[in-house]
Amino acid sequence: MTTKQALSKSTIYILLALGAILMLLPFVWMISTSLKASNEVMVMPPKWIPSVFQWDNYSKAIEVAPFGRYAFNSIFVLVVSTIGELITTILAAYAFSRINFYGKNVVFAVLLGTMMVPGEVLLTPNFVTLSNLGWIDHYEALIVPWLASIFSIFLLRQFFLGIPQELSYAAKIDGCSDFRFLWSIMVPLAKPALITIALLKAIGSWNAFLWPLIVTNSENMRTLPVGLTAFSTETGTVYELLMAASTMIILPMIILYIILQKYIIEGVARAGIKG
Repeated sequence: MTTKQALSKSTIYILLALGAILMLLPFVWMISTSLKASNEVMVMPPKWIPSVFQWDNYSKAIEVAPFGRYAFNSIFVLVVSTIGELITTILAAYAFSRINFYGKNVVFAVLLGTMMVPGEVLLTPNFVTLSNLGWIDHYEALIVPWLASIFSIFLLRQFFLGIPQELSYAAKIDGCSDFRFLWSIMVPLAKPALITIALLKAIGSWNAFLWPLIVTNSENMRTLPVGLTAFSTETGTVYELLMAASTMIILPMIILYIILQKYIIEGVARAGIKG
């Protein structure tokens, strides 16, 4: 390795390390604040290490609001919406990648074009539609609008296009129907992409705040991120308890990502084989 190459590599590693530190700092500060006493939260200069670790902040945070109910709502919405999105994504991606029908490319281009529309623009029409259906403050409002994702369809379609067409010809010669070929061959081969889609959906559903805040009115329908508003009142925000609750909410997704990260990398990498 030449001096120039070594310098270039060192520069890249330094920049990556700085980027990693900047990304981790908010999480470190969140955990640090969750273990502080109330009189240490806003002191200047800031204290990164609490004088005494207040582990009971976590138990106090759980008692502030019905977080058990919030957790059930979040898990239920996550599971149902993720399964629903996987089903619609698999069917749509197979249609756009393997089935020839009139206007397929035009329809797919229009669907991709909808990704350019900011989600905030759709909040009002979606709310009015759900209100007319009588779904406000019901699970339908939290689940139905998110049962399909154009990005997920695009990602899985790209993965399906990378699967050799010869497999389809061989299956049809053996008398395999399109539906059986999809579920018996295509879906198992697309496991990395499906895990990637499921994880991205799970993280998005778990962290969703604005939409659940808009379409729910009662505490029984609140999800965990919305439940964090219980720590902000007219008298101020209890930051140490808020950070403790935030740490507990974020932790499951971090663990899930660490366990499945190799599938995410493989799924995204292989989805770009063919466009």
